[in-house]
Amino acid sequence: MTPATLRHIERPPRPSALSNALTFGWRAVLKFRHVPEQLFDLIMTPLMFTLLFTFVFGGALAGSTRDYLQFFLPGILVQTVAFNAVYSGMGLSTDLRKGLFDRFRSLPIWPLSPFAGLIVGDMLRHLIAGAIILGIGLILGYRPEAGLPGVVAAFLLLLAIGFGIGWVFIVLGLLIRTPTTVMTLGFTVLFPVVFASNIMVQPETMPDWLRAFVDVNPISLMTTAMRGLMAGTSTPGQIALALLAPALLTAILVPVTLCLYRRA
Repeated sequence: MTPATLRHIERPPRPSALSNALTFGWRAVLKFRHVPEQLFDLIMTPLMFTLLFTFVFGGALAGSTRDYLQFFLPGILVQTVAFNAVYSGMGLSTDLRKGLFDRFRSLPIWPLSPFAGLIVGDMLRHLIAGAIILGIGLILGYRPEAGLPGVVAAFLLLLAIGFGIGWVFIVLGLLIRTPTTVMTLGFTVLFPVVFASNIMVQPETMPDWLRAFVDVNPISLMTTAMRGLMAGTSTPGQIALALLAPALLTAILVPVTLCLYRRA
């Protein structure tokens, strides 16, 4: 083919933002296929939390493991999503160390598409872990009173929560150079927020100062909405409060992510 002929060939159309995002999303799916061992942490951590808290604390806190499971299982879903979101920051930090994002930055693509791939990976992790926890819960005796519609609505809320929290750790992944430090700092921030909530126990027996924090803790608000959706007792106000923190995190941290990415 001669240079004259090449000049008459039209440039292919630039891919859309959606096409870019789907491509990087597929990359996230391939990571599960080629590195299946990453599923071990994803599965074992929520499984151990569910079994240990149900059988060790269930009888003491609720009189029976079955009653405690009805209270505890929606909360452990929220906790699992919060903990799993740390892995997106770790993956981003790893890719940055390898120089992969330098290559992405040089391509004519939507700037947020690499991060869209990380979020897709997060969504897959949330769905897999949530399905496993729910399956174990059903085996142990958990029964969602709202039935299948309530479970579907709760999982949609769970994905929205994971989407918002994920941006926190994407920003950490851009700021911190090592994946281990991202994990350490991430869990250092998450542990007090997750455990000082109503996931494990009702806040009525807590000191007044701690209860005041628990009542406004976004994790508590998310857990209350999850319980309501799965029990069929949720109100629009509870759902709106549960979505408030993820919406604010997304609105604030997406521009921050783009700014940090362009300056890196």
